[in-house]
Parts: sequence; structure tokens; C-alpha cells
Amino acid sequence: MTQPAPVPPVRSSNEGHGARRQPGRGYAWAAGILGAGIPAGFLWWLLAPGGQNLISGDSALSSGTNSQGWLPRDLVLAGLFVFAGCLVAVLLSGRRDGGTRGLLLLSVAASAAAAVLAWQTGVLAGRWLGAPQDTSVNASAGFSLRSLTVLVLWPAAVAAGFFVLHIIGLLRASVDRYPNGDSGNTADGRTWQ
Repeated sequence: MTQPAPVPPVRSSNEGHGARRQPGRGYAWAAGILGAGIPAGFLWWLLAPGGQNLISGDSALSSGTNSQGWLPRDLVLAGLFVFAGCLVAVLLSGRRDGGTRGLLLLSVAASAAAAVLAWQTGVLAGRWLGAPQDTSVNASAGFSLRSLTVLVLWPAAVAAGFFVLHIIGLLRASVDRYPNGDSGNTADGRTWQ
């Protein structure tokens, strides 16, 4: 008669495989993500139409009264948010502790706060550093964000990117463990000879 397999020790869901938890490291990580919102917002103002318009350089789009520049202005911020979210996901999955659930949730929350901070930083840069705009006809004439759903892209990219990288890591580990695709075991634990 075979003996049952030993039960592995119970581990908190926030503990990584073999990593020690250091108090306060998660808050420094979240502060770094949150702090990235300021340069992201300033970069949005530099690149987008209605701001400095460094991407297109079209002088017709540099005025906020031209409605043709409103969609590209929102798309520039969307692209910056997707890039930032993917970068956070790659850095989170590459951590030594493996990116625990708690740290993932903290990263998503910090990314949401950083998105709001980036939006407000870009709007503030537009007011302080940009040319004055007549917003009496439409508030979007000034440097602003018309589609607030863009703010969801940074935290969504963190969550989706981490998920994809985690699945790829699990698939790679299973291929490394069983290179032929089969463990050689039957359902009752016996090995085929």
C-alpha cells in the first residue's frame, strides 16, 4: 500500500515562493507608480494636439478650438497609459517575490490614482504653460480630456498584462517540467511502463 503524499506547508497568499516579506516595500512600489503619473501627464501635454503638439507638428491642430485635435489628444493619453500599464505589469511579474496578489491589487489601485494624477497634471500644464484658449463656447477648447474612460486603461493594462505574463510563465514551467507534453502518470498515480 502506498503512503499519501506529504501535504505542503500552508502559506499565506501574499507570500512568494521562498521570499520574505519586507514591510513597507509595497508602499514604496505604489509611490513609484503614483509618482510616474506626473511625468506621464506632462508628456501628454508635450505630445498631444492642443498642447505642444510634438507628435504631428500640425499648426492647425495646436489650437484647442479645432475639434479635429480632440480625438488625437485623448488617444495620445490612452497610448501613454497602455504603455505605462504594460511596463508596470512587466516590472511586477519580474519581481523576486513573483508579484503577489496583494501587490497586484496595490499596483492596480496605484495605477488608477496615477492615471488621475497624469490627467490633472496635463490639464494643469495646459493652463499654466499653454496658450490661453476661449472655453466659453466649449470646455474642450482648453487642454482637456473628453473621454474619461481613458483613465481606466492604465490599471486595466496592469491587470491584463500581469495575467498574460503569469499565464505565459505557467505554460513555460509546464513545458520545462514535462517536455514531451505528458507527465507519464495515469489518473490514479501509476506510471506507464
